[in-house]
Formats: sequence, C-alpha cells, structure tokens
Amino acid sequence: MAPPQAPKRDVVWADGLRGIASVLVVTAHICRSLVPHLLSPAMSDKLPPTLFQLPFVRCLVMGRASVAAFALLAGYVNSLKPIKLSRAGNADAALSSVAKSSFRRTGRFMIPAVIATVCSWLVCQFGGYKVAHAADSAWIRDTSPSPSASFAAAFYDLFHSLGTTWLDGFNAYDRIQWTLTYLLKGSMMTYLTLFATVYVKPKWRFFILAALYYFKWKGGDALVGFNVYCGMILAELTLDPDVQNYAAEHKFARSIASSTLIFLGLFFMSYPEENPSWTRWSSFLLNLGKYIFPTDVEYARYYPGFGANILTLGILFNDTAKRILSNSFICWMGKLSFPIYLLHAPLIRTVLTWVLFGASVRPLQGKDADGNQLPPGWLPIANRWVCVIALPMFYVFLYRVANVWATHVDPFCGRVTNWFEELVFRDDAKAVEQKPLLMT
Repeated sequence: MAPPQAPKRDVVWADGLRGIASVLVVTAHICRSLVPHLLSPAMSDKLPPTLFQLPFVRCLVMGRASVAAFALLAGYVNSLKPIKLSRAGNADAALSSVAKSSFRRTGRFMIPAVIATVCSWLVCQFGGYKVAHAADSAWIRDTSPSPSASFAAAFYDLFHSLGTTWLDGFNAYDRIQWTLTYLLKGSMMTYLTLFATVYVKPKWRFFILAALYYFKWKGGDALVGFNVYCGMILAELTLDPDVQNYAAEHKFARSIASSTLIFLGLFFMSYPEENPSWTRWSSFLLNLGKYIFPTDVEYARYYPGFGANILTLGILFNDTAKRILSNSFICWMGKLSFPIYLLHAPLIRTVLTWVLFGASVRPLQGKDADGNQLPPGWLPIANRWVCVIALPMFYVFLYRVANVWATHVDPFCGRVTNWFEELVFRDDAKAVEQKPLLMT
C-alpha cells in the first residue's frame, strides 16, 4: 500500500514570496544607485540612522536576501512533485519528472537571458548608455558598458559575454546576470539530490538533506548551497503528514512559533552590507556571527541567507502570512519575477537615468595649476519632485514591459525549448505541459 499522503497544502504563497523578492531586487539596485549610504546602518558612527537604515525597515532596500530566497524557492518548488511521487511509492514517475525538468531547465533559463543580453548589447552599441556614463552614480556608471571599437569587435564582445555569463558569471552588458549561473547550478544540485534520494525513505531523506545543508553551511556556500537544501527540507515538511497534522492540532503554538521565526528572519535579513559596527543592533549581529557562522565567511551573505531560511520556515506554518502572499496581485508579480530580474537593470541605466540625469548639465570643474581646463563633473540628479514622480512611474513602466515580455518572449522561449526537447528525447518520453519560468 502507498504511504499516507499529507493533507493538501496551498503553495501559491511561494509565487507571492517570489514576487516580493523580485521587486525588492529592483528597489535595492535603485537605492544602490541613488542613495548608497543606505548600505550602512547609519549615516556615520556618530550620526543617527535614517528611516530606511533601521532594522526591519531596511529589508525593503536590501537585495541579497532576495537572491537567497530565489535559490531557496528553487529547491522548494522543484522538489515538491518528485518528493510527492516518491512518498506515494511511484519512484519511476518521480525519476521521469526529474529527468525532464532537469533537461528543459537549461533552455528555459538561458534563452531569455540571451535575448535580454542581445537587447542590452544593441542599446549599448547605439549609444543608449551615454547618459549613464556621465551620471553622478557610481553603480550606474560602473555597470554601463561602452560601445565596441568596431563592427567586428561588437559581435566578438557579444558572444564573449554570452559565454562568460555561464562560465564565470560576468556579463559586460548586464552585470546582474552574474547570479544566473549560480541559480542554475542550484537547480541542478536539487535535481541531482532528488535523483540520488528518490528511493530513500522520507525520514532518511530528511536526514540526508539536513547533512547536505550543514555541509554547504560549513563550506561557505551562502549564495545558493544551503538555501537550496533549505528549500528541499521545507518541501519535505510540506508533504509530511505527521508534521502537518501536528501543526493543525496545535494552532496557537504554531502561530506563536511561526510569528517568532518571521520576526527573527527579518531581523537577520537587516544585517548591513557596510559598516555594521556603527550601531548597537548591527554590532550585536556582528558579534553573534562569530559564534554561529564558520570562520572567514562574509556575514553580509550569511545573514541574509540565514534570515531568508528562517523567514520562509515561519511563513510555511503561518496561515496569515500565506494568505497575504497568496494575494492575486502579489502572485502576478511573482509570475513576472524572471522578466523583472532580466529587464530592470538595463532599464535603470537607460529610461530611469535619462529621466533623472538627462536634463542636467555637467558642471565645470575649473582649471588646474597649469591653466588647463579640467573635465566637467558628473551629471547631477534632478530635483526632489522629479524623483518623487519619476520613481513610481518607473515601476509602472517596468512591470508593463515585463508583462509584454511574459506575454510574447517567454512563450517563444518555451516553444524553442519544447522543439529541442522533442528533437532529442526518445519517442517513449512524452512531453509534459510547460509553464512560464519563474525566478526559481
């Protein structure tokens, strides 16, 4: 007889969490461009913090926890179906599901990234980043590529960037694509682990996943490693009937425990990227990290990842949090998470930069000691009212463009992937329904 199944659980909240994470990535890069002092917990070691430098509130402008959440959700969502089939005693179907998913994953991940890179390359070659090169923003200037020296060099630079994106994480035309190779690697780690444990009893698979989590934790893989295995552990908990029945029978204790976990997760995710010794709360986390993290690791990576793990565990057992994240609008943002990730940085360096810096005039710097004219200064940002109007409008524009991408580009990428799958798969390997790629 097949083992008993867990009660049916609503996992729509995962789309909502992905949607929140994607919009926070956009906000983080805008803040890094325009207000980089928010990376610190205060204006200085002697000045008080601003509103968005306070713990919990600063989670709205921090992006590293979002990348950790993407890796965690990759482990969670990609594991649910195979683990469910394995628990039902249908290991062959689980292996078939993993084999097909792992095969198509690369195409569904790489083809949209290639298209986004080509678009940014065209913008670059036609001078679209000219204003960005003179903007008074170090992040915008540093991430904006320059046109190639010749027609042939332009194509060489394009194909070079398309290769290095997946070899070492460097893409000259969209620097933020450096995460894609690690997220794809995280998906493959998930599939490989599922292949190896599909015949393992659920209890022992849980212990194996816990051991792999600890291995990645001690090994310093805070970007993807332990986040992926945390997602797989959460999938086991979601599908375990004993865990779910116990949680259903102890609603009050579950509510208190899950709320505490969410609180702690947000607190850990607040850890600043720079100058953690400037405030008491961040100094406390700095000292705590010496006891809970391995030696010689980057706390600004570990705390966001660890915080995202605890936060998601709390959400998993908190009905109110899941109900909020299951809101149709938030889930719609989750469906657009991958287009948003691919498009937001080029649009920041073009559309938003043109609006905020394009109408400015580079100030003269005077002359040097020999009487030679110094190069003009950087283009100053527009006044406060222009920013107040332009920034919300940019988010509206970004999501409109992402929706067009999801409507036209994603289906094309799916058709190409399906065509290649039908070309190389054996006749007895039936194609399964394709879904739009999310940021998992």
